[in-house]
Amino acid sequence: MTRIVSIPEFLKAGADKWPDTPWCRTPSGGVVTRSELYNDALRCAGGLKELGVNPGERVVICLPNGHDFLRAWFSIALIGAVSVAVNPASAPELPTVVRDVNARYIIAEPRAEVPTTTARIIGVSDLIDSEPTKPAEVSPDEIASLIQSSGSSGHPKFVIENHKMYTLGAEGYPYWLGIGEEDVLLTTLPLSHLNAQVYSTLGSFGCGAELILLPRFSARNFWRSVNDYGVTAFNAIGAMLEILMSRPPSPEESAHKVRICYSAPAPTPERHDEIEKRFGFRLVIGYALSETPYGLVASLQEPTVYGSMGRPRQHPVHGTINQARIADEYGERVATGQTGELQLFNPAITPGYVGSGDEKLSLTDDGWLRTGDLAYADSRNNYFFAGRIKEMIRRRGENLSAAEVEKVLDDHPSIASSAVIGVPSPLGEEDIKAFIMLQSGSQLDGAQVVSWCQDRLPPFKQPRYVEFVDTWPLTSTMKIAKKSLSRSRTQNEIDLEQ
Repeated sequence: MTRIVSIPEFLKAGADKWPDTPWCRTPSGGVVTRSELYNDALRCAGGLKELGVNPGERVVICLPNGHDFLRAWFSIALIGAVSVAVNPASAPELPTVVRDVNARYIIAEPRAEVPTTTARIIGVSDLIDSEPTKPAEVSPDEIASLIQSSGSSGHPKFVIENHKMYTLGAEGYPYWLGIGEEDVLLTTLPLSHLNAQVYSTLGSFGCGAELILLPRFSARNFWRSVNDYGVTAFNAIGAMLEILMSRPPSPEESAHKVRICYSAPAPTPERHDEIEKRFGFRLVIGYALSETPYGLVASLQEPTVYGSMGRPRQHPVHGTINQARIADEYGERVATGQTGELQLFNPAITPGYVGSGDEKLSLTDDGWLRTGDLAYADSRNNYFFAGRIKEMIRRRGENLSAAEVEKVLDDHPSIASSAVIGVPSPLGEEDIKAFIMLQSGSQLDGAQVVSWCQDRLPPFKQPRYVEFVDTWPLTSTMKIAKKSLSRSRTQNEIDLEQ
């Protein structure tokens, strides 16, 4: 059986196999081949060694999507150091990040506005003229990066990503989506997150596909870019597809070559079907998290099971390395069709966190990752999302999932998307508040929301408050930032019980 490799081994193999074919193309930087980027990274790695950067040392990257980010990230991995990527939009957080990870260096653009920190600012231009260095011999179990995430206690945390999490995920991704040398893969997602790093960047590097790396998601220019670059596959997360669906139809959106779009589940099975029919590609649903790139994915070899997150992801060479199960609050497996916590077991699970205070990785006694997400499985081992444990709302002595209410609201033909949260109740526990964005040109009032919910939800799951919104606060990964939604009474709020 082929052994698990480190990132330096993975990069050398890709550069050796496809040295001169176009690999990564950006709007401002043109195109580079794998060998060009790899050799640039070896020189930058030499520069880091000249600065005294040691294996295992944390180096912060604060760069936008582009070739320089890849040069910096690869060079850090090539000497066995640890990258800590920060989205430039979050540059004000750099002093805290530097303190939490104990970094001596930040790789940033020469003219970037970086707050004063204890770390020294260096640019890729300061490193790339150095003598190339020999790649370090790194164990697949050693730490490759720290990915920033929000802690459940409110304190920022960094998820530890080791080399095998990257390489196993990068080898799996093209296999799950049927992507190969003839494909052109596009990402607009920030390289400070695991999705763009593992799936789009390393996934394309290791399967021979071309990568189109855009600086950010722009709904206005998205389809033009897809057509200009001949894109055949892309990843969409968070609200991206809903934003594209909310725009008026255009000739560009039907003139593309896209076969596959990889995304989280659509709000409803009907919406999944609408997206596929409007845009003319297959929407492949998957589930993963920063704690493991090996979650669930729908099978390309079978008809779509609408609403499902798929089945446990496996590896093209190592075979069945990933298991999933649904467990109750006592850790016991639940019956088929019953809801419980989704738990995963595979070799690509994080060893833990850095900078999270008292927060520890949540594993069961037998080593399964507790995802914190609710799900259920059918008789064919297809898994369905049912909400997040941390988004459970306690109302009138009952526990309910925000996702249950959101699903009912999103079924309404006038509602584009919704977000449900628990807010303080004058009677103790919580009341339900629903934030609703309407479809373009649609109208809806509080009485119509009440009527819709009364026919579809028991009384304790029906929203008490509704607030209509024109836009969503979004995270850098295009998900609705629920933490930014007001839990206080607002002037625009409608009390449905008055």
